[in-house]
Amino acid sequence: MTERKPVLVVVDVQNGFVRDASKHVIPVIRDLVERWYEDGGDVVFTRYLNYPGSQFERLIHWTKLQHSPEIDIVDELAALADRATAVVDKTIYSLFSKEGTDLVREHGWTDLYICGIATESCVLKTAVDAFELGLTPWLIEDASASHAGDSVHQAGVLVTSRFIGKGQIIRTSEVPFGLLPASA
Repeated sequence: MTERKPVLVVVDVQNGFVRDASKHVIPVIRDLVERWYEDGGDVVFTRYLNYPGSQFERLIHWTKLQHSPEIDIVDELAALADRATAVVDKTIYSLFSKEGTDLVREHGWTDLYICGIATESCVLKTAVDAFELGLTPWLIEDASASHAGDSVHQAGVLVTSRFIGKGQIIRTSEVPFGLLPASA
């Protein structure tokens, strides 16, 4: 059997994405990251960075997240992000920019435990891209949210389950800590 090598991916928990509808996941993610670190695991944070003339601006007419403090990881997670294996800045929905793809390959990660904001976009796209690259994605449902509200979050979970399989949608209570080899 092939050795599994997990990583926790915290997607875009940035000031510009936190609203009343999404802020409830911050303490859930904080606890999850702390437990992951206690287990000796690798953690990757992503930050979405928009820019003038981007597809987001050109086609969606969305100009947010171009400057601090919107692009900054929320204060409650900033110190945990400072300890991360990497913080990947990206201009696309997914972790899997060239930098993110290279990082995953270099570390040999096989299982991506994915949480963050927004379930229906950046979280979903990261999970689907991992699936299509032959990796094993896990969407941590209760550690993910949409700033557009719970119905949009639930739609994101449903669509993600159609892409990667219902069994790949888990809750924080189902995260299998102890996955790491004893030498990690």
